Amino acid sequence: MLSYQHIYHAGNLADVQKHALLAWMLSYLTQKEKPLTYMETHAGRGLYQLDAAEALKTGEAAAGVERILADDILPADHPLITTVLDLRRRFGEAAYPGSPLIASTLLRVQDSLHFAELHPQENIALRQALKGAGAKIHKQDGYELAVSLAPPTPRRGLLLIDPSYEIKSEYGKIPGVVANIHRKWNVGVIALWYPILRDGVHKQMISALEHQGLPGVFRHEVTFAAAREGHRMVGSGMFVINAPYGVEAEAERLNQAFARLKG
Repeated sequence: MLSYQHIYHAGNLADVQKHALLAWMLSYLTQKEKPLTYMETHAGRGLYQLDAAEALKTGEAAAGVERILADDILPADHPLITTVLDLRRRFGEAAYPGSPLIASTLLRVQDSLHFAELHPQENIALRQALKGAGAKIHKQDGYELAVSLAPPTPRRGLLLIDPSYEIKSEYGKIPGVVANIHRKWNVGVIALWYPILRDGVHKQMISALEHQGLPGVFRHEVTFAAAREGHRMVGSGMFVINAPYGVEAEAERLNQAFARLKG
């Protein structure tokens, strides 16, 4: 299904949780000079303008990244904050980076980047956003790309799986895909984002993942008020395999940040 476009939700609280953890993990991994591979299965357009009509229609960014910035909810030296502010100097005060632009900003010339995006318009926009970054952009099913590249060169690296979950069967498909990728790439950090919906549809997927005996498993969830009446999403989660050292402390800082948002 190619109807989903993230511009309606860019910069919301789910993005803040996901991107804060991602930026921290990438910053940690780049402390060593060794090159790494970064991959995404559902990349989106890479760069969003929060004053676009689509973003203003939902207003989700106002309660998300804009409040985070205005109220100093995260420290000024957090890699997500420094990346957002750097990109706003380049692309305007309403700019918000998707995960591809966060990764391309934090990673180095020796690192390899692969992004999958099937939506034709989103793929074109992603190519424009990452022009000159040296990234490889694939108009291909993201799961198929990740399986075909595993193990990548360099072997050290991180995969972000970030689907829209518009297709209900995705919840049942993901545990098998993750297990397959991990079998081929046992040293890779695999980070799966998922929404927390009122009906708890994610729980069976997480249970299946937790019963696979995967190494270095870390799970982090935050909850927040629905963006509007009738909205199903009330939280955001990340499930990480081979989680980098120290991610628990970063997650606790995020917990405190989200507690301030509720205050």
